[in-house]
Amino acid sequence: MRKRKATVLLAGLSAAALALAGCANGDGGGDNGDNGDNGGGDGGYHIILVSKGFQHQFWQAVQAGAQEEADAQGVTMDFDGPASETQVDNQLQMLQTAIDSGPDAIGYAALDPEACLPLFDQAEAMDIPIVQFDAACNSEYGNYLAATDGVAAGALAAENMAEELGGEGTIGVVAHSQINSTSIERRDGFIDYMEENHPDIEIVDVQYGDGDHIESADIARAMINANPDLDGLYGTNEGSAIGIVNAISELGIDPGEIAVVGFDSGSAQIEAIQDGSMLGAVTQDPMEIGRLTIRNAIALIEGEELPEFTDTGSFWYDADNIDDEDIRQMIYE
Repeated sequence: MRKRKATVLLAGLSAAALALAGCANGDGGGDNGDNGDNGGGDGGYHIILVSKGFQHQFWQAVQAGAQEEADAQGVTMDFDGPASETQVDNQLQMLQTAIDSGPDAIGYAALDPEACLPLFDQAEAMDIPIVQFDAACNSEYGNYLAATDGVAAGALAAENMAEELGGEGTIGVVAHSQINSTSIERRDGFIDYMEENHPDIEIVDVQYGDGDHIESADIARAMINANPDLDGLYGTNEGSAIGIVNAISELGIDPGEIAVVGFDSGSAQIEAIQDGSMLGAVTQDPMEIGRLTIRNAIALIEGEELPEFTDTGSFWYDADNIDDEDIRQMIYE
């Protein structure tokens, strides 16, 4: 086993994300629904998407993909979301506002899978179709989800970490939520893979930083200080991953001395991979999630059959393949 070789997993955003420059509202907040005029406003359908937030560039990439598809289909699209992924009440108010406005369809990404149930009942009573993206509400209504298979993505992260560590060592997990389904799936997929395939790798701690890079950095520093020989860290979203990278830097640990793997993309993660601070990350395809959500909404409005779940894929990238054309399409800066 290599001495002090830790791996932190940063979980990935897909996206021809250079399109994000046109995606305003990156500062988050409840006024983002004013984007409706950006849609294909030649008549046609009106679709409202309520995301988990604008805190991370992932959601800006989802918005970019949804807007692209709305323009192509000639529909009007409003895109809203709270400032951060901890603001469940704000998100529910946005969903209530969407329902009250009576659109042709709603797309929803649940922060809390239970809190949304009464509002889904309202939408059903008003015959407003709902499709879902990234994470589902635990309702029997609106069971049409376009998302990454989080369990498979977590396993992909674990597979690459285990290979780097040679199948033995100690690691910690910095997750972004105890209730959000994406965090739970990415956490469990990672842990289950390690337990089933690499019994000599011990997970010494799992903590939750709400996807906030400052809180996640505090957690990562505490884990490293409590486990001086820690060999790996895994961050389940963009904020978790950035926090881990920052903690390692603040502790004065040389790049590469701790192997870092994670979820999402963004300039900070890309730079960390390029300079050796991170081993690699798992990226999703947020623009395709956005495009597919609009396509699903239109299909549901028009009475077409839809699958209950569509996996939009997960992809590993590191210093060896980060410049490959197919990977560049799945990461944003």
